[in-house]
Amino acid sequence: MRVTAVLLAAGQGARMKSVLPKALHPILGRPMISYALEAAKHASTELPIVVVGYGAQNVIEYLGQSARPVIQEPRLGTAHAVMQAAPLLRGRTDLVLVTYADMPLLRSETLERLVARQKANRGPLSLLTVVMDDPHGFGRILRAPDGTVQAIVEESVATEEQKQIKELNVGAYCFDAEWLWNALSQIEKNPIQGEYYLTDAVELAVRQGLAVQAERLEDPKEAIGINTRLHLAEVEAEMRRRINEFHMLNGVTLIDPTSTYIDFGVTIGRDTVIWPNTYLHGRTEIGEANLIGPNTIIRDSKIGHRCTILMSVMEGAWLENEVEVGPFARLRKGAHLGNRVHMGNFGEVKDAYLREGVKMGHFSYIGNADIGPGTNIGAGTITCNYDGQKKHPTYVGENVFIGSDTMLVAPVRLGDRSRTGAGAVVTKDVPPDTLVVGVPARAIKKLRPSPPEEAEKGES
Repeated sequence: MRVTAVLLAAGQGARMKSVLPKALHPILGRPMISYALEAAKHASTELPIVVVGYGAQNVIEYLGQSARPVIQEPRLGTAHAVMQAAPLLRGRTDLVLVTYADMPLLRSETLERLVARQKANRGPLSLLTVVMDDPHGFGRILRAPDGTVQAIVEESVATEEQKQIKELNVGAYCFDAEWLWNALSQIEKNPIQGEYYLTDAVELAVRQGLAVQAERLEDPKEAIGINTRLHLAEVEAEMRRRINEFHMLNGVTLIDPTSTYIDFGVTIGRDTVIWPNTYLHGRTEIGEANLIGPNTIIRDSKIGHRCTILMSVMEGAWLENEVEVGPFARLRKGAHLGNRVHMGNFGEVKDAYLREGVKMGHFSYIGNADIGPGTNIGAGTITCNYDGQKKHPTYVGENVFIGSDTMLVAPVRLGDRSRTGAGAVVTKDVPPDTLVVGVPARAIKKLRPSPPEEAEKGES
């Protein structure tokens, strides 16, 4: 049986008080519509349709090839919105699953149960309901004395008595497609709001003597819709809880889950420990047995296994295995730290590769550079990579010892096992096994190559 989801995302969300379309407001790094769209995809068999209106072009650009957009203009209510999908779906689907873009907590499993309910229903539609004390602006479910669903009354037109009803319309429906298109043409404009309500389809089915089924939510939190920034914060808190719970059940230790922020889509390997006030954003991938935080921010970065990152900031960086970073280190876009690199406090790396075993103890900046394995970078070392117009590279060979406060004026190359004296300003290439000192730096001594085991002992 063909099932097609129609996602309603045309509203402006005036109560959000924002120029951004409500559907694009982010939750844990992703627009809220992405969660609703993913859940709808799992519950349907065909490519979803998204009804857009306010900020249509921005929403369409975000959707890309993930859904077929249709524009609702003018915006005359939910029934009118669903009608916009009729030209694409009439005769091409058996069931129509209708949900809202501003309900990101609604799980795919719940929508699958709704679809299954309608498949077993002899009547034309089934809907989701929930019992909650806070109505969140939802319509009330009116039932007959025998318990069958008779109608849905929107909050804006409900009487005071009807507003006391606790069973609410979640806003997700599954319709028999052939019945739906005929029913939409029979729905009349509400005289108060001047809109066509999809909820009136329930009353229409009842008048025709057809059964309306209701599937009740097991978790009321799934029904939280977003109309204000308060609702947005409420939903994000619940989404954070879900994501953190997922990672903990998969072998990750969160010392304090309530103070740990993990975006949707971040991957974390087992036996990794996350300390409080840590923020993991974007396309971040973290391997196994790492220690991260406290007070650490990581965005769009890749971390291998058995690394330690303490009170630091990373963005667009790559750490291999057994790397030590921090405290108070900053890794900017393009930073790549090889196996067993040590990067201490108040260091910064940008668009540079520190190869295996490099030690950069503290107070240094390395940018647009390739640092050879086993090199020791003394405190205060800076790659002077920008001449005011363009950036230039610095190349450092293996087992180089860079003295404290060295300035490496790019473009420049330091040969294997070379050394710089404290305070040197290196403006020319340094041959291998050579000691340079002074301002500008000059060669004063040819060095005897050190045995490998001695070269590994360098400290800043």
